[in-house]
Amino acid sequence: MSNNPILPPIQGVALDMDGLLFDTERLYWQVGDEILRRRGFRFDEELQTRMMGRVGTAAMQQMIDMHKLDDSPERLLLESEDLFGALLVKDLQPMPGLAEWIDLLQRSKLPFGLATSSRRMFVDVILARSDWRGSLSFVLTGDDVVNGKPHPEMYQSAAAKMEIAPASMLVLEDSGNGCRAAVAAGAQTVAVPSEHTKTQDFGGAILIAESLRDPRLHALIK
Repeated sequence: MSNNPILPPIQGVALDMDGLLFDTERLYWQVGDEILRRRGFRFDEELQTRMMGRVGTAAMQQMIDMHKLDDSPERLLLESEDLFGALLVKDLQPMPGLAEWIDLLQRSKLPFGLATSSRRMFVDVILARSDWRGSLSFVLTGDDVVNGKPHPEMYQSAAAKMEIAPASMLVLEDSGNGCRAAVAAGAQTVAVPSEHTKTQDFGGAILIAESLRDPRLHALIK
């Protein structure tokens, strides 16, 4: 936790999606493992850490580089999207505390939205199942940025969407790459690690929360 007690009031909230709001990291792991099994390798935590937050072909390039694959990133992306789409339809689960956290944000009247590296087509599928989609002030996806996380572009854009200074924006992230992106943008960053990301580096976060139910996290929303 940061030892800086002087922070500006929060005027808006930006939320990552994968692994924070929904248990999609488990699905991504299955997809990555299946792609690599077809090529004689296995997915692991090191590769997952490299890929997290990166957009589209940039994520696939990490897989290619690590295992010296002959595939193009475009081919791997199409293969992964086919696998992920099938899993998403039948096995999407919310993260613990999601309903309570969204309810708190709705009652706070603060603007809030999504800032996710996922492709918009998958975000649309997920949001179609969410009864709070109409409460979102914005939805930023990997299709909307040039530079994926850990570059700060995603969260700079989120602050601009809410017309607030990044220093007045609360960001929730579950990954080290996402946390670095938010910190680099100047946001008040809270890490909410999942079982897949708990060993990653969350330097610069003002809080490392146990889950979306963590009372310390809820106390940040006035």
